[in-house]
Amino acid sequence: MRVRKLTFVTLAVAAGLSLTACQNDDDAAGQPAPSSASSASSAGGGSGSGGSDQDSGKGAAGTTSGGKDTAAGSGSDSSGKAPKCTTDGLKITAQDTFIDGDPDGSVAVGLTNGSGADCVISGFAGVDLKTDAGDISATRKGDPGDPYILRNGKEIDFNVSYPLNESGGSGVRVTGLVVTPPNETKSVTLAWPGKGTLPVTDGSGAPVTVGPIGSAGQGG
Repeated sequence: MRVRKLTFVTLAVAAGLSLTACQNDDDAAGQPAPSSASSASSAGGGSGSGGSDQDSGKGAAGTTSGGKDTAAGSGSDSSGKAPKCTTDGLKITAQDTFIDGDPDGSVAVGLTNGSGADCVISGFAGVDLKTDAGDISATRKGDPGDPYILRNGKEIDFNVSYPLNESGGSGVRVTGLVVTPPNETKSVTLAWPGKGTLPVTDGSGAPVTVGPIGSAGQGG
């Protein structure tokens, strides 16, 4: 009789355990599985985490730009604008551009950017003719126009006009050409490539004139 009671108890316990296991299985089947977004977020950077994407995106952008303003080109200053052209960064040359039949003599002055970076130039250069009667400052003529970005290695020209000596006399001998780039104080002295003399004048004759940067060949 005792053996039978123990058998019944054992069977009851086993049945209880089996029922509990079945219920646990049913509960587990009814619960949603952990989302892939949560798992990915826990793993560090899944597509389900908007915050992670934004943070990682900022980091990627920072790495790409390296903390520098990529809009600022080579040779630009901290404001993103090219610096002005300087006398030391320019190669300055002059050549005679007079053509027979022209009413005035003309010389084209070339400014070549040799600074290694782009620069901005605009307005008028200072021009003085050195003569045996003293220096003659050229008068500005024309519209200065907009600032111009002179690329490294490129040239821009301007025109110098002067009266021809047709008097038959010896005139005023020109010995040199002094050029000061716009917004600069340092000058360069060149050999004068034009006609050798200017007419002697009491101030009523045609003046020596200088056109704006970019004026050579434009009647400046």
